[in-house]
Amino acid sequence: MRILILSVFALLLMAPANAQTEVGDVTLPNTMQAGGETLMLNGAGIREKLWFDLYSGGLYLTEKSKDAEAIMTADKAMAMKLHITSKLITSEKMIDAVNEGFEKATGGNTAAISKEIETFKGFFADEIVKDNIFDIIYVPGTGVVVSKNGTKQGTVKGMAFKKALFGIWLGNDPADKNLKTKMLGK
Repeated sequence: MRILILSVFALLLMAPANAQTEVGDVTLPNTMQAGGETLMLNGAGIREKLWFDLYSGGLYLTEKSKDAEAIMTADKAMAMKLHITSKLITSEKMIDAVNEGFEKATGGNTAAISKEIETFKGFFADEIVKDNIFDIIYVPGTGVVVSKNGTKQGTVKGMAFKKALFGIWLGNDPADKNLKTKMLGK
């Protein structure tokens, strides 16, 4: 009986640990809520540049997928969670990275979504410090909702914008190829 009680106790202790995933120095939840739907962590990795870890990022979907193009074009709830892990990330550097990401994701054709990009960049205007967490959540019929540390920054509408935004991480010329591979669960 004592062994049974200890076994049950051990299982209860392990259950909460399974609800999260370690990604570098941070822990990402295995699920998120988006528009009334539960999203599951598809994959996660670390964004690196010149050997520096900049942030840990996770891709959340309604169902697991390794197909980047299908994910980017799907009109389904999905999210990116970015946990800043470096003091090197500033508002200015994040905005520069966003500009570069949209240029790459659209092949330089940002004119059609330039207003949406400007709105999105405004969500990063306030000071960014280590351990800030950005949730970038696409909700069908609503658009991309961005939160910083749990506080809503705003919403950007449009499927063309959503596709380009997720293309920053999942497109043919992603911000970080290794991070793309990890987010796709490969």
